Amino acid sequence: ATRTGRSSRARNMASHLAAASAITARPLVARPSSSARPRALARSCRRRGAPISVAADARNSWFRSCEELNTLDADVVRRDENECVVNTYGRALDAPVFTHGSGCVMWDSDGNRYLDFCAGIAVNVLGHSDPDWVEAVCEHAGKLCHVSNLYHTEPGATLARKLTDTCFADRVFYCNSGTEANEGAIKFARKYQMATAKAKDESATEWATETVSFSNCFHGRTLGSLNLTWKEAYRTPFAPLSPGHAFATYGDLDSARSAIVKGKTAAVFVEPVQGEGGIFPADGAFLSGLKEICDDAGALLVFDEVQCGLGRTGYLWGHQSVGVTPDIMTVAKPLAGGLPIGAVLTTQAVANAIAPGDHGSTFAGGPLVCGAANAVFDRVNSPGFMENVVKRGEQLRSGLRAKLEGCDRVKEVRGSGLLVGVQLDVPAGPLVGQARDRGLLLLTAGAGDVIRLLPPLVVSEEEVDIAVAIIADLVKAL
Repeated sequence: ATRTGRSSRARNMASHLAAASAITARPLVARPSSSARPRALARSCRRRGAPISVAADARNSWFRSCEELNTLDADVVRRDENECVVNTYGRALDAPVFTHGSGCVMWDSDGNRYLDFCAGIAVNVLGHSDPDWVEAVCEHAGKLCHVSNLYHTEPGATLARKLTDTCFADRVFYCNSGTEANEGAIKFARKYQMATAKAKDESATEWATETVSFSNCFHGRTLGSLNLTWKEAYRTPFAPLSPGHAFATYGDLDSARSAIVKGKTAAVFVEPVQGEGGIFPADGAFLSGLKEICDDAGALLVFDEVQCGLGRTGYLWGHQSVGVTPDIMTVAKPLAGGLPIGAVLTTQAVANAIAPGDHGSTFAGGPLVCGAANAVFDRVNSPGFMENVVKRGEQLRSGLRAKLEGCDRVKEVRGSGLLVGVQLDVPAGPLVGQARDRGLLLLTAGAGDVIRLLPPLVVSEEEVDIAVAIIADLVKAL
């Protein structure tokens, strides 16, 4: 029954892919005569001057010929995960077992193809199996993967220079995830406040240590970051959390002014565009006013760009659309294109408060992950790349608004760049499941009533049209 259902999904998907000949023209399974490694295929395509998509196709055909894809027992995979992995994700028992991908498309163990508008939750900005990314990973895996932070390596140093050259920051601290980046920001803010107090009075024993964040925010799941996160369902099971935190209303400067207290508030955390909270872009007046309030109170302003940073909004960094700069910025998800990385970017004034031994990480900033991050950064920051993000984002929002006009269930289509949300007046979960059955991968956000769309930043015009058509069909059937 499961296989029959998946075959049906594949047939349904085919009708929507008719407009995207570049996708549908490829067979589900290819058996190339060459047994060359995918890296060599990609290089060969580049030497012949073939476009990136051709290199990706060559490599993808190699993956699809792998013997394991023909023999993989998806039921065994699901059983092993359900019996051996801690059940924190609640995967459906019939969820696909994905085996490989190319660009914005993934294939499951039954050969069904899916259009990916999740991008690993805003991670795979270059899509799947990007040739430049694959080559960078293979190169560094073959040279040097990990040495610890006791020694220098080139990829992390090069990446730090690129990061600081393209934003307000003077210094970078590497970590392994978004929640770790926010934990680091909390520590850096507290140490900065201590150093500032002691610079005024060496005998000082009290300084600002508290934090403020905003309604509907999401900053992570480790205890410090969880303290900043709005949703009670995430926080309540792990109470009591640390004291000294307050929430203000997102977009409301009067609320922020009441929550931020001089001498008590060390740092204020805000997302320039809220993702998990429901896709809410902050306007320039709010962020500018928030900066003034923080400066007056002596509190550090922290922009959490874990989801909205590195091109997602059509700007390299989300806050650059409004011209307001923070004291600290946290980034993670897209930076290494799928490998675990996070970073805390700070001004020199904040960095001056941090001494050797104040913070650290065993794996952070290693040559393998930073080599991949350099490849991602170079592509995202290359001429013309952001133009596609802006155009496809406008196409996605305008297409959804046009197709969904008059739908009683739709309250709003909103977003920034390729971070887009469709606000419904009913739970979005069932529709997301139906979309998966039609071969389109989506997410929810907010209170579960927002369809969240996070396609790879390399998504094509045809792929956006396909996604809009499927979503419109499903919403109209609600």
